[in-house]
Amino acid sequence: MLTSRYLLSLLLLLFCNLTGGVCLADASADPRGADQQRVLFIVSSSKVHGTSSLPASVSFGEVVHAWDTFHAAGYAVDFVSPDGGAVPILDAYVGDEVKARLEDPRIMTRLRNTATPAQIDPARYRAVYYVGGSNAMYGVPDNTALQRIAMHVYERNGGVVSAVCHGTAGIVNLTFASGQNLLAGKRITGFPEQHEQQDAAYFQQFPFLMGQTVKARGGLFSTIDSEAPYIQTDGRVVTGQNYASAKPVAEAVVKVLRLQAAQPQKPVAATN
Repeated sequence: MLTSRYLLSLLLLLFCNLTGGVCLADASADPRGADQQRVLFIVSSSKVHGTSSLPASVSFGEVVHAWDTFHAAGYAVDFVSPDGGAVPILDAYVGDEVKARLEDPRIMTRLRNTATPAQIDPARYRAVYYVGGSNAMYGVPDNTALQRIAMHVYERNGGVVSAVCHGTAGIVNLTFASGQNLLAGKRITGFPEQHEQQDAAYFQQFPFLMGQTVKARGGLFSTIDSEAPYIQTDGRVVTGQNYASAKPVAEAVVKVLRLQAAQPQKPVAATN
């Protein structure tokens, strides 16, 4: 039997969906409450590739597989995008194994009502997770408000910065107050330009090349020639190469956070 609290949560989700309001709603939709530790999913608002009319999308599976992992580990999840509101989800970016989750209100209500950066209090989050999909190349990497949120989580909260596939584009411009890039000297992976359809029109719109840019920022970029999962964990930075890496990335973030929780708290070094 559904509890009254769970019914209230569903009603709040429905209200938010019908009114188009912003849902930072795990606090209300998850009966574990507002004090639950939280992870912020960063998704792109871009519906097209660059200045073209070529459609672009969030990778829905990279949302679902990570969300399931964090939720099972006891973390609440919120969503933010550069513009707020609904983000694009094209059929081509929805795998058969997650298609049914398009009817899951816990996820879909939030993807239709993402917060703007101005609505986010970064002090609430233990980690950020940059979601891939081809649209992750646009609007997120150069968004200074999102950069400030991520670096607050990393520097001031002692939290984790994570990304998967094209989501790695979102972290290439993260810098400390000193001007040093977050990626400098760190092992990083993401979807490499060698795996793109380089003769395709969408690729001509990319504002930068993933591997080359990570290396230019001082990162140690590595990939495998496979569609198998591949991740890199370097301190509190966790990245995954491809779609299949979404769950392993989330699992690695949870592991880092649990290890932190089991250790005495120490001041966070700005270059960690």
